[in-house]
Parts: sequence; C-alpha cells; structure tokens
Amino acid sequence: ENTRFYKEETKNESGFVEKLAAPFDMFVNDAFGTAHRAHASTEGVTKFLTPSVSGFLLAKELEYLDGAIATGERPMAAIVGGSKV
Repeated sequence: ENTRFYKEETKNESGFVEKLAAPFDMFVNDAFGTAHRAHASTEGVTKFLTPSVSGFLLAKELEYLDGAIATGERPMAAIVGGSKV
C-alpha cells in the first residue's frame, strides 16, 4: 500500500507510526530516494522496530556515490533530480 496517500505519513504522527510498525519485527530501508524523509514509514517506524537497517540497494547507492566523489575528476558538478509519485 502507498502510505503517501495518508496525511499522517508526511506528518509522522505517532499513532499512525505505531499501526504501521505493529505487525513487523524489523525495518529495512532500501529506498535511496526516500531515505532523507522524516515520514512515518521511513523514520517513524525506526522508533518501534529493532533492528532498523539499510538494505543492500541503499548501501550500493551510497558506495556508488562515495566512489564517484572520491575518484571523480575535478572540478566536479552534480545534477540531482527526481519525481514524486
């Protein structure tokens, strides 16, 4: 289900967060594009689920970015964009 359709998602409301987290034992965030959001389904649930970890795809994105920055040609420019769904 797409939690973005709920106003409680973007407000990170604790009651909504508890309902989201209740059926689960742990949280794996594998969505690089949403990792920066302090929403119920990305940040809020980490308060109720242990362990809360990054997944393999998120780690791969971070490794790729680190490699591009560490070994990239200078001067460097980055154009970052995306689309909300």
